Amino acid sequence: MGETNVPELFGSLVFNQKVMRERLPGKTYEALKKTLDDGVPLPLDVANEVADVMKTWAIEKGATHFTHWFQPLTGITAEKHDSFITPQKDGTVIMTFSGKELVKGEPDASSFPSGGHRATFEARGYTVWDPTAYPFVKEHTLCIPTAFCSYTGEALDKKTPLLRSMEALNEQTLRVLKLFGNKTVTHVTTTVGPEQEYFIVSERLYKMRKDLRMTGRTLFGAKPVKGQEMDDQYFAALDPKIVEYMEDLNETLWKYGILSKTEHNEVAPAQHEMAPIFTTTNLSTDQNQLTMEIMKKVARRHGLVCLLHEKPFAGVNGSGKHNNWSISTNEGENLLEPGATPEKNAQFLLFLTAIIKAVDENQDLLRISVASAGNDHRLGANEAPPAIMSVYLGDELHAVLQSIKDGTPYDNKKNLKMTIGVDVLPPIPKDSTDRNRTSPFAFTGNKFEFRSVGSSLSIAGPNTTLNSIVAYTLKEFADELEGATDFNAALQTLIKREINAHWRILFNGNGYDASWVEEAKKRGLLNLRTLPDSMEHYLDKKNIKLYTEMGVYTETEMQSHYEIKLEKYCQVLNIEVETMLEMIYKDILPAAFKYVDVIGRTAKYFTRTPYAQKTLLDQIVSLTDKLYKSAEELAKKHEAAKASGDVMKVARAYADVVLPHMETTRSIADQIEPLLGEEYKPFPSYEDLLFVKS
Repeated sequence: MGETNVPELFGSLVFNQKVMRERLPGKTYEALKKTLDDGVPLPLDVANEVADVMKTWAIEKGATHFTHWFQPLTGITAEKHDSFITPQKDGTVIMTFSGKELVKGEPDASSFPSGGHRATFEARGYTVWDPTAYPFVKEHTLCIPTAFCSYTGEALDKKTPLLRSMEALNEQTLRVLKLFGNKTVTHVTTTVGPEQEYFIVSERLYKMRKDLRMTGRTLFGAKPVKGQEMDDQYFAALDPKIVEYMEDLNETLWKYGILSKTEHNEVAPAQHEMAPIFTTTNLSTDQNQLTMEIMKKVARRHGLVCLLHEKPFAGVNGSGKHNNWSISTNEGENLLEPGATPEKNAQFLLFLTAIIKAVDENQDLLRISVASAGNDHRLGANEAPPAIMSVYLGDELHAVLQSIKDGTPYDNKKNLKMTIGVDVLPPIPKDSTDRNRTSPFAFTGNKFEFRSVGSSLSIAGPNTTLNSIVAYTLKEFADELEGATDFNAALQTLIKREINAHWRILFNGNGYDASWVEEAKKRGLLNLRTLPDSMEHYLDKKNIKLYTEMGVYTETEMQSHYEIKLEKYCQVLNIEVETMLEMIYKDILPAAFKYVDVIGRTAKYFTRTPYAQKTLLDQIVSLTDKLYKSAEELAKKHEAAKASGDVMKVARAYADVVLPHMETTRSIADQIEPLLGEEYKPFPSYEDLLFVKS
């Protein structure tokens, strides 16, 4: 890092509370801080003062434009830039920025995904500043994090439902805390730390692979002679070119106030990870979206490309985004931290029970929240959790719940039965048990790690789901306990009942083991292997009831999401098939034919065709015939899938018919690749992509 002053660098491009405190008048800062802390609306006169100061600060940072930076249902961010200039009568301009421009914008809503609920002529949409998220300067533009909604009020983005879910969880958690006598907490929020995995490849080689350019993953590629089987990549010393990239990445992220903390090589060759420090969920979501954008831009500066696809290479580990999630009060208490007193123990156990119940009753929603065409390739492979949802608690906490469930003595506590609200739990240190990398939802001391999230996915969706299902369960608990005449007795009954009812979701074993699939089936757990499998449950009555009662989604919004998710899945598969066919016809077959021609011509110099040449010719000719026929069949299945009916039927046809045949076709092509001479390769191999950085 050389002479870099990290504390001075950190947040230097962010209009954060330090800048607000230094630059805003005292009363204005206090009004804005109340909005930041408690979510109260920001008065227009305050917004005008904030806007003027923000504009001056941004211009000092080199900004000439501003944009409402939002997160439409595409899964990436969007921005429309407007300059600060305002013309004057004398032909000059001044730089202006009003509170109205800060608070509200109007981009075209019809050009973003809406699931068919917005026609082209229904174009009006609004972006509304999220004052709980900090504006920042990116390149020459002041970026203002916003929510995005239609003219009629439906959310057209991922942030609006996230903010709604955070408010729902806040409201229901405060009800529960009051039952435990806590009257001083005024606000509760969730915090998230998303670990981001990614691959780095040479930009030169990337440009030579149509599949990487068009789809983000390799549709062909024979297994290299060396992959990850030596276990020599994980935490290994960094390649000098990667060191340069990571240093540049860290400096850039720190300028944007992104708490980049940990960096290292991951398991697969060319795979790496960046982990930030926890922050409030909506801030963390904004920052993760910005992180993915910055990773790609910084990589290009170094002649590299950052791949965020969940499974860019077959046969090696894919990339996920481990979503570390917890609940905290404005007084600094982590509600998933086991306490040292009976009251805190009971409170912790109630929240833990609520989460267990929420996961069990909403396995489908959690699976849907991480479903994508890319993640379907990763989940269930031997580096990611299975598609089956389960909760890992570790041996000690599992034993505590077993004692409560069965009414049996807890061995490590002087052989006493657990009486909630009376006993003090044994100390449960943060590292009281081993980690379980195979669990999709694991308790890790004072938080839950949702490991099923895909690397390219916005974390807004998974966290909206987590917040919503836990809020809904806490509401049920609060409704029951608020009417109890004996709170401790009612609490004891509720926790024991719910632990018994949802015991099936607890699993401390190996999620990779084939026996778990059978065991999960016996327990009645869902195994939703593909996106179409999971989306068939999205509009179930119980899911509509949950989201609408929590005020997170309207039924119309849910219908939109159903259409959008399935449409995107079909679009991704359509592009992949078209790309695969082009590569077969334009790259693989011509390369094979060229090599066959060379072998055939050299054979003429001999009185008889040598065994080696004849055998090689026979192999390649046989495989090219098979590949051509398989490609023809793939094209037919592809066309049939597109014509199969509504969007769910098309998605099902792709998942059940087209994808398996894509794998069959690929396997033939991957047999041809090792037979070709090095100079006849149609495109860079896995060996090149995984081990060459220049």
